[in-house]
Amino acid sequence: MNNKELSAFELLPKRHWIALGLTCLFIAASLILIPVQQELERRTFAYQVPMPEAKDGTQAFAALNWDMKQVKPGNTLAQLFQSNGLTSKELFLLTQTKHGKSLNQIHPGDKIGFRISDDNLDSFRLEKSQFESYEFRLTNEGFISEHIVLEPEMADTFAQGTINSSLFESGLEAGLSNNVIMKLATIFGWDVDFALDIREGDNFSLIYQEKYLKGEKVGDGEILVARFQNKGKTYTAVRFEDDHGNGQYFTPAGLSMRKTFLRSPVDFTRISSKFNLKRKHPILHKIRAHKGVDYAARRGTPIKAAGDGKVIFAGRKGGYGRVLILKHGSAYTTLYAHLNAFGRGVRVGKRVRQGQVVAYVGSSGLASGPHLHYEFRLNGIVRDPLTVKLPHAKPIDKNKKERFMHYAQVMVMRLESHLFGDYFASR
Repeated sequence: MNNKELSAFELLPKRHWIALGLTCLFIAASLILIPVQQELERRTFAYQVPMPEAKDGTQAFAALNWDMKQVKPGNTLAQLFQSNGLTSKELFLLTQTKHGKSLNQIHPGDKIGFRISDDNLDSFRLEKSQFESYEFRLTNEGFISEHIVLEPEMADTFAQGTINSSLFESGLEAGLSNNVIMKLATIFGWDVDFALDIREGDNFSLIYQEKYLKGEKVGDGEILVARFQNKGKTYTAVRFEDDHGNGQYFTPAGLSMRKTFLRSPVDFTRISSKFNLKRKHPILHKIRAHKGVDYAARRGTPIKAAGDGKVIFAGRKGGYGRVLILKHGSAYTTLYAHLNAFGRGVRVGKRVRQGQVVAYVGSSGLASGPHLHYEFRLNGIVRDPLTVKLPHAKPIDKNKKERFMHYAQVMVMRLESHLFGDYFASR
């Protein structure tokens, strides 16, 4: 390039070069995203499942307007019939119908409704939930019954957020319900300690299901795909169901998100003391090895089993106060100390499941306040619970891996298409 050409380029203002560069970048991104979106739509079509059609009777029953009353503790159906001027004979006739057994036991929270004409029962409705009910109607041949099950429509919803203080607060700001936030924490709870690892600027994104009935939201479904960025590292999880409809979460490579141990046995708490073999004891005021991690929490906070295992000790142990020790296979043990109480049915010899509530936070023994002291041992040697490498659970079945890899690619593309779309929309 000669001097004349250089001087010509130099005549253009710097902001023009910046604008030209951004324009080229946008065009290139568009050329990439258009075929990606087309491929996404093509692939996703194969996974669309039509909603089950409601029965004609279901549609007719659902169209009726009912004045429903909630069953209160202590109520019996016989009492409720009597208070509405009806006899035990009419109740008996209902129990003889096809779905009459549903009337054998009612629970507080169930709803009932009557239609009475000329002091005679015309129809009766028992609502077990907003999705399930039983209806009984009088015909010329006597009472008939129908079991009504309404299938909610499922809508896939995208959400994302950046953490300023905690996952819980940021999740609420992103429009997530408490239930979805807890599911998100559970999915990534084996890799991220939400009491210690969270940093300002960490972010999350997910596609999850919302349930709608007659155009109104009635609940949340499952998280289909999610991504969590923590301390510069990205974790991605895809939900995949087996032939029986049981869903599990895997990495896009097919490894289980589930580990054989939880990273933290308590939810959304604060680390008050880390693993330190040269720590000065806060009460004894002398150097005493701290062989675990202390989680500061309110008295009575539930403590979960870090992994599947067997109770080998449940009692008092010196300065540890009330202690629970679980054995996991032949190599691992976990210890939970300063407990307030043990979980229901937790005693020596009993088996527990990962995530099961096995105890509650307290301050028994030499404790300056309510907290959980948690220890992790491998072959009898203490390891730092916050840094020890946790083994993965069983990966995706080999016979399903090809199908999973295709599905995971589609779901990750869906998530990224939302992220790219929001990115360009903000520009």
